[in-house]
Parts: sequence; structure tokens; C-alpha cells
Amino acid sequence: MYSLPKNLYSYSKFWPSKKGLVPAQLLPMSREEMDDLAWDSCDIIIITGDAYVDHPSFGMAIIGRLLESQGFRVGIISQPDWHSAADFRKLGRPNLFFAVASGNMDSMVNHYTAEKKPRSDDAYTAGGMAGKRPDRATTVYTQRAKEAFKGIPVIIGGIEASLRRIAQYDHWSQTIRRSILPDSKADLLLFGNAERAVVEVAHRIAAGENIKKMTNIRGTAFMRQGIPAGWTVLDSSEIDDDKSLKHPYADPYADTSAKNSQGCADKNNSNNPIKTLKIDPNQGAAQVIDFNQRTKGLKRETSVIRLPSFEQVAIDKYLYAHTSRVFHLETNPGNARALVQRHGNRDVWLNPPPIPLTMEEFDSVFELPYTRQPHPSYGDLKIPAFDMIRFSINIMRGCFGGCTFCSITEHEGRIIQSRSEDSVIREIETIRDTDKDFKGNISDLGGPTANMYRLQCKDNKIEAACRRLSCVYPGICPNLGTDHKPLTKLYRRARKLEGVKRIFIASGLRYDLAVRDPEYIKELVTHHVGGRLKIAPEHTEDGTLSKMMKPGIGAYYQFKKLFERYSKQAGKEQYLIPYFISSHPGTSDEDMLNLALWLKENNFKPDQVQAFIPTPMAIASAMYHTELNPLKKITHSSEVVTTPRKAQTRKLHKAFLRYHDPKNQEILREALKKMGRSDLIGSKESCLVPFAGGNIGKIFTANFNHKPKVSDDFHHRIKVKKFKKKN
Repeated sequence: MYSLPKNLYSYSKFWPSKKGLVPAQLLPMSREEMDDLAWDSCDIIIITGDAYVDHPSFGMAIIGRLLESQGFRVGIISQPDWHSAADFRKLGRPNLFFAVASGNMDSMVNHYTAEKKPRSDDAYTAGGMAGKRPDRATTVYTQRAKEAFKGIPVIIGGIEASLRRIAQYDHWSQTIRRSILPDSKADLLLFGNAERAVVEVAHRIAAGENIKKMTNIRGTAFMRQGIPAGWTVLDSSEIDDDKSLKHPYADPYADTSAKNSQGCADKNNSNNPIKTLKIDPNQGAAQVIDFNQRTKGLKRETSVIRLPSFEQVAIDKYLYAHTSRVFHLETNPGNARALVQRHGNRDVWLNPPPIPLTMEEFDSVFELPYTRQPHPSYGDLKIPAFDMIRFSINIMRGCFGGCTFCSITEHEGRIIQSRSEDSVIREIETIRDTDKDFKGNISDLGGPTANMYRLQCKDNKIEAACRRLSCVYPGICPNLGTDHKPLTKLYRRARKLEGVKRIFIASGLRYDLAVRDPEYIKELVTHHVGGRLKIAPEHTEDGTLSKMMKPGIGAYYQFKKLFERYSKQAGKEQYLIPYFISSHPGTSDEDMLNLALWLKENNFKPDQVQAFIPTPMAIASAMYHTELNPLKKITHSSEVVTTPRKAQTRKLHKAFLRYHDPKNQEILREALKKMGRSDLIGSKESCLVPFAGGNIGKIFTANFNHKPKVSDDFHHRIKVKKFKKKN
């Protein structure tokens, strides 16, 4: 049913290539630049909320250069003025379609802090200037593009579209918002890494096919009326009742614990015959069966899971949590079925995720003719995000960690895609030979994680059947390969290159994986740490960590021991800088207090701390909204998750992380008193915060147990006044 994955470069190039089309030095952003290229029009126009940087760390550059390599003429409209359609007409009418993305970040995350305060800058804009893109940029840009040229297809993609492909909790409006598809009125949504989908869509539109008929491309979502004939609908529009936990059918939710020795075996099938439970007139001629009665003979290619509708999840938290769970268990390209969610009288239809790129395809995408520079129209204005990644190398994508607060897995998938060693080396040499500002230091070799390079399941069949949400939680799956030798070999080869002085590792490190290979830690610590290595335990308390799907603090101590041993052997004074999150679902005041005490005991005084942000589609966001735990089956007797939601509580939790900041000590004193922990207020080494006013607290305490005489009280008040004046 679904189109089989073709090699990205197996398509015949679009016709302009026969007329001598050559790669543009930079994809044009104006009619003048199009004239210089002798283009009368663009075939595809990309609209982006970021400044245009022709570098493979920027989505618009990857998609633009990839489409260019297919023979299409691609233009870019960067950060258009959205108050009218005028800017959307600047390159003329595209021959094929508009491709729209908010940029490398969700526009709401880009604009607002965790406490919903407007950010004063934008790392993806020239000069770091805020306000160059609208809130909900993908929706606004799509509507303006349709206004600019009626009848031209508009395709949306990127992280904002990807993470809003079904009904989702929106932290900034504190509502459940519809899928971005009906809101934007886009013709097609590409989710996840979209190289395969965008190339196929472009060639099929170029061949004259109507975009409304492109319903068989993996990694795409679209609006549909009813279910086609020949399909079987697995109805999961209701939550499981408590009795269903004991029904004779196989549990439709896979075991995600490490106790399952198979680790990833698909146990969702039973030998029961298909039982038609109902025929919904809205389903067309499709057969409908209960989700719990899936059968062994059911074809995945013609099966679709019906999620609770937008209207249902908008008012029912149990159904919202249930939807989150079902959605996340259908994300493996090897076994995922299509999903459908009713919005009014139409359905949002999600095809299964895209098939990951091969190593050869991945190499080719990163070796397209990027200039690795911002567009010259920005002049001398700095683009902070570019400055940060200018001398970094992306060696992999995807993450099998499954941390509930992170959206990398939902967007990029959990199957790791890695570049070849030769490709990475060629990119370092390109930087060395072409960038006049390169001084010999590579700032990072990594990706979403520093050390998942070339790690994969030991068995392709097990991987294809797996429904675990994480390969490393609650323990590392026995089927996961954890050999870091290819990465160690890459490090050694890279740092031997002529003209390369140092190669640093700045991406997030999965230290629970790293401890499986001490030789890798030795290599990392001896050669690739610039004095400080940032890692992310996120918390110390098991209750909170279980809601994050993060390892216990014991893994941190294992890594710390090896880190310190190899630093000493190398004769280097180096430090670990741990990151923590405050106010994560499942976190109590006591948990944050224990974390603060741990920080003090270990002499950590964090300067920057991260408060939990409920980003669209993340499992932790479902916990935040529903106060339920989608990591377990959802019933009306489901576990209630303690969720810090009130502003004052979130402020307190953040203050615990910065216990050493005098600005936070008053709120901490009040909290400690209410918690019955006044013993932690004072000047003792064991205390978390000092008395109010420092030494003045000692004066009050010393006189607390006797009734002062008038003269004593008078002198006491004089001392207080002098102390305050002095300080």
C-alpha cells in the first residue's frame, strides 16, 4: 500500500537539469538573484522563520539543497513580513509548491520562556533580534502563502508541524489545540526527517499528480473524509476499563520493562478471529474492530488505529493521556500502523513514520554543496545559532533514549542514522580548507547525543517488532549494541588531521551508555573535554526520574568515578557540570529539597537552570496536562502524577536549584518552615540557607527563649537598625 523507499538519488532529474542547471552558489532570496541565475521562475519556494544560513544544521538549507540536487529550481523566502501577502509574492508564483516551516524551533518555544514571558532575543535571527516571526509561524505563513497565490499547493514540515500533527496540549494558551493541518489548511504535512517524503512529493507533483491523491507516502499527514474501503479500523477511541486489564486477549500495549528478555518482541497479536464490533457510517466500507482484539493475520498496510477525536480529548483528560500512549507506541517504522483522529466531520490521517536513510544517503545529504555561510544580505550582523554551530559536525541523528520531556524521538525517531567515518572527515577538511576564520578547533562532533553514533539493535527482526519507548530505560536493552569503538576510532582519526588542533565534544552525553565502554570514556576525557563536560542527570530522586524515563543517580556516580580517574591519569583538572530540570511532572517539593541538598553537598551552584516546558506531543506534557501517567495503561483508576503547575510552586522549585542565590533565600526560608525543615535554616554547614539578614538571625535566635527587658529590647532594636544600615 505504501510506496517503497527509493534511494534519494534514483529519481530522474527534473527537466531544467537538461538545460544546464547548475547548483546555485546560494539559493536565491530575491528576483535579482533569480535573474543572475537566468531563472524566470522557481519550481519550489521554501518559506522559513529562520534567517537563511546555507549550512546542514539548518533545515531550510538541507531541504533546499536536496531538492536542488533533484533538478528543481529552489528559492527561499526567509522571515517574511506576515502582516500582508506582499512578501510571499517576492519570488513570484512557484511552478510546483510552497514548502513552509517555522524554522529550527517551534515558534512558541522560540518566543516564550517556561513561565510564558517573552524572550528578548532570537538565536536564529540576524542580530539576535526578537519578533521577526509570528506566533504559530507555520500556520500564519501557510495562510499567507495561500492568499498570495491561490491554487498552489502548500506543504508544511519542520519541528513545529511535526510535533503538532495531532490534537495537542498547548502550554501557552493552556488549551487543547487542533492538529496544525486543519488550522493551517495546508495540503500535506511532512513529519520527522522529511528527505524521502519531500523528494517523492516533488517528483510526483512535477509529473502532474494531484497532491490530494498522494495518500500512500510514509511520514506524511493529510485531511481525509471517511476511511477507504478495504481498510480495517482498530478502534482505540475509548480508554480501557479496569476489567479489560484481565481480558484474555494480548495486551495491546507492549512491555517496556527491561525484565522482558526479548526486550522488543511484538506481543500484540492473538489468534482470535477478527470480530466485527460495529460499522460506523462515517468509516465508509471499512471494517471496525476493537483495539484490544487485534489479530495475527491483520495486515499492517491496510490497518489504521482510530484515536479519540479532538473533541473528545479536548474535554477528557483520561482520553488525552490514552491517546498519548497509543500514539507513542506506534512510532517504530518497522511495525507502526497508520493513525486517524477525527476533527469535526473530517479525519486527520497519519501514515506510518518514514524509513530511515541509509548511511550512503545520509552522507550525500550532508555533502551537498553548502557554502556553510549566512546569506550575504545580513551583512555583518551575527546570527547566534550559526556562530554556535559554525565549526561543529553533525555525525548522527535520532535518539533511542525516549526521555519523556524531550521531543527528539517524536521528531527524528529512535533508530540512529549515522554518517560514515569518511564523510565526517571530508566535512572537517572542507571547513579547514574553505573557512578563513577556522583556527583549528572543531567545537563538536555529535548530534542529538554525543555517543549514540552507530549504536543499533543487534537483530533487525527484533528492532522491527519492538514497541519499547526507550532502549535504555528502565535498563539498557540486552538487544542494544553498546560498542563505542567506531566512535573512538572516528575521534582518533579526526584529531590526526593536518590543521586540526582540538576537537571538542559538546553534545549531550548518555553517560549510562558510556560506562559500558570505559575505553571510550578514557578517550573522551583525555583528548576531547575542554576542562568542563556537561551532562544531564536531570534529577536525583527516583520518583521524578521514573516519570522522565532517566537512569538513577547511581549511573552518574559510575561515570563520575571513571571521569575523575582518567582526568587524573591525563594530568588534567576537569569538572563535570550536571544539568537539572525543575518542576517536571512527578516532582514534589520534597524531591526538589533533596536535589538542592545534593547540590550543596557536592558543591554545585548552577548558574543556569531549566524549568520544565510542556512542549507539544511530549509524554511529559501529557502528564502535565492530565496528571496521569501515559507510561502505564490508562484507566479511571490510573496513577495520579504530582504535577507542579502553579506559578508559585514552579518558582519555588527553580529556587531550590539556585539555593545559593540570595534572591531565592526568602522564598526558600518560607518553604522550609512550612515543610517542617527549619533545621535547614542557619549558619551550620548542614543548612541550606542562612537566617534572614545573615548574623541578625543569630541575635533573634539568641533571645528567642527569654522575655527581654525594656532596656534589652531597646538595645536589641538599636543593634538591628545599625546592622541593616551597615548592610
